[in-house]
Amino acid sequence: MDTTETLLLPPGGSTIAGDVDALFYFIVYASIAIFGIVLFGIVYLGLKYRGRKAAADGTTPGITHSTRLELAWSIIPAILVIIVFVWGFNVYMKMNIIPGDVMEVKVTAQKWFWSFDYPDGVNTVNELVVPLGKPVKLLMSSRDVIHSFYVPAFRIKMDVLPNRYTLTWFEATAIGSYDIMCAEFCGDRHSEMLGRVRVVSEREYKEWLESGTETAEGATPVDYGRALFRTKACHTCHNVDGTSAVGPALNGIVGKQRPLAGGERVTVDENYLRESILEPQSSIAAGYQPVMPTYQGMLNDKQVDALIAYIKSLK
Repeated sequence: MDTTETLLLPPGGSTIAGDVDALFYFIVYASIAIFGIVLFGIVYLGLKYRGRKAAADGTTPGITHSTRLELAWSIIPAILVIIVFVWGFNVYMKMNIIPGDVMEVKVTAQKWFWSFDYPDGVNTVNELVVPLGKPVKLLMSSRDVIHSFYVPAFRIKMDVLPNRYTLTWFEATAIGSYDIMCAEFCGDRHSEMLGRVRVVSEREYKEWLESGTETAEGATPVDYGRALFRTKACHTCHNVDGTSAVGPALNGIVGKQRPLAGGERVTVDENYLRESILEPQSSIAAGYQPVMPTYQGMLNDKQVDALIAYIKSLK
């Protein structure tokens, strides 16, 4: 497929992009043509009939209806509407009928990041890695509010809802990196809910899967935790420079007393940090909303330990 950038759309990167673009530009050019015809008619008739004196009864003489013209402006738009409907329905069916031989990835949306779970047990945050030329089915749900999974280059967009699953699919046609956006306003950091689809060769994808199932061998727990803090999108809600965001700042908190929303106080230690990661609603810090999602099932014990080690290292 041609991935060159068009006048109004970004380069296409999926098998459906060409069909969507063709329909889009047909509608655009047909609309421009109709606008030009109507504008020409207004100008031409305005000039032709300007300055005519009205008859004694107040009507303009010599004007009657045209059956041909009335049929033309009724039949031609009707034909265009039918063409767009049939064409659009065909594209819609292609976008929503998922092929049989697909790779399924579970997508979870939450404020304010995307997480992806693969059949092989690997999970990533804000980066969806897929092989070139392989149909990919996305099984999507939300942990909190309505989000919308949107990849402009693939021409796919689907709402992601709490308490139910939605489906979409794509097949990438070019190796590269493509933006993921949330197209449904989901809170004050909606514009930061960004990710990417990284399309790689089949060989690179297999190598990536193998490396993803391994732990961070050779890395210290602090270094591993620092990497997880970014890849698991902890930084979207917690700062490490002393400034508060959606959640409290994490630097220098270990060993200190922290007030909770219920009025009691707790010492920030390893158990409190673990509980806050896996059961964040059990002990809400005073002054903050209970919006943090659980990472239960998203992190293994080694990853939780590494995150705690990293937080303890922050001064």
